[in-house]
Amino acid sequence: MSMTRETDVVGVLMHDHREVEQMFTELEGLSAGDTERRRELTEKVITELVRHSVAEEAYLYPAVRDLIPGGDALADRELAEHAEAEETMKELERTDVSEARHEILMNRLIAEVRAHVQEEENMLFPKLRESTDESRLAELGHKIQAIKKIAPTHPHPSAPDTPPGNMMMGPLAGLVDRMRDALTGRGGA
Repeated sequence: MSMTRETDVVGVLMHDHREVEQMFTELEGLSAGDTERRRELTEKVITELVRHSVAEEAYLYPAVRDLIPGGDALADRELAEHAEAEETMKELERTDVSEARHEILMNRLIAEVRAHVQEEENMLFPKLRESTDESRLAELGHKIQAIKKIAPTHPHPSAPDTPPGNMMMGPLAGLVDRMRDALTGRGGA
């Protein structure tokens, strides 16, 4: 794979997908008594999924609308899937890992995310590659990487998920989330 393909928007997002899938696989293999590791992985999964979603909402889906024929409907469906997963993540944050409900919610999140990833990788990403050139894909990849550094780390289901609202609220929510994480020690802060 060329360096451009690894750092273009599709490569960056697929890398994220693989990382989250590794965490899901580890979560599925944990024993019921390993609550500390379950808590750590739950926090990490939520953080990574929120950052990934914010980046897609800021740059990927607007590009899908602009570049892919029928992109509005495709982007709207992806945003609806994000909203569903975000609600599940918010519920997970409110549920202790020792509660039976936690496993139910985590299994729901895993199923939602896996279906979403499959749809993106099998339908959306190939259409995006067909509809634009390598330089635009690379530009989007760099933007995705940059916004993930300042993106929120907790789900905010009521926050805007389309421009311009998400571009204004995302970094502010990210700052608040990172301050909260530092105070609570979440994510090794």
